[in-house]
Amino acid sequence: MPKIMIVDDDRTTVRLLQTLLEMDGFEVSMASRGQQAIELAREIIPDAFLVDYHLTDMPGVELIAQLRSDSLFAATPIVMASGLDVETDALKAGANTFLVKPFEPGKLAGVFNDLIG
Repeated sequence: MPKIMIVDDDRTTVRLLQTLLEMDGFEVSMASRGQQAIELAREIIPDAFLVDYHLTDMPGVELIAQLRSDSLFAATPIVMASGLDVETDALKAGANTFLVKPFEPGKLAGVFNDLIG
């Protein structure tokens, strides 16, 4: 079962995404802050990340850059999501793809299936 880590500080959004991804056969872990995500990721080694643009302790693009600089996650697929038009920043930071919120529930599993293979 592929492991996805959701990094988002909105609990309602996280619960919804967790439910949708688990229904599509993914194992989901969650972190609400960037630093917490880095620490947890080193323990569980997720197959992919879903990172929100706005986190309480750092911008999501900074988290992506930190993940990319870590040899454990340099090639791990990262999806950034935001309601803002920040796709260029996300891709520049190292995200594989960008989703504009709100996105269609079925689209998320397809994106991760394409990235993880």
